[in-house]
Amino acid sequence: MILSDFDLDNFIRDKRLVVTPFEQELIRENGLDLRLGNEIGLHNPELKEDFVLDPADEEHLKKEYVLSKNESQLIVPAKTQVLLTTKEFLGMPDNLMGFVELRSSWARHGLSMPPTIIDAGFEGDITLEVINHSHHAIALKPGVRFAHIIFAITMNRVKNAYSGKYKGQKGVRTPKTLQ
Repeated sequence: MILSDFDLDNFIRDKRLVVTPFEQELIRENGLDLRLGNEIGLHNPELKEDFVLDPADEEHLKKEYVLSKNESQLIVPAKTQVLLTTKEFLGMPDNLMGFVELRSSWARHGLSMPPTIIDAGFEGDITLEVINHSHHAIALKPGVRFAHIIFAITMNRVKNAYSGKYKGQKGVRTPKTLQ
């Protein structure tokens, strides 16, 4: 079952779902808008086209991205993938999960974002993987409504609430090793 605006109001008011900072206008008909934080992760320009990334090599992952914090403007270069973060910290109960998608207005400018699943029991800021398909850079402002999350109640409480490597993340979180 997908939560309506009425359901979301109740979940947030009763602190079953934590959204910080929260503003009432973020609640939409059947979901919650998420705003951009003020951090961006850009691919390291020192890594040239002949570099081959090994996702299981921790040293490779440490140099894959360059993070910038406290930015007043987030520039997404043309034909580039970046990591962004939400302004909102989410605390998910053990019977609620979410589907995060890009708001359609941003897609009309040439941006895309792979769907992100927020697992039951997750807590933290959401790292967003964003691709600019356009032929020009796009400037984004922190605080703008950028993504939308639709919440679904699981049939039962999950036996193993999320406790993975991204739990409690703040700001942009770069990838962890894949093994």
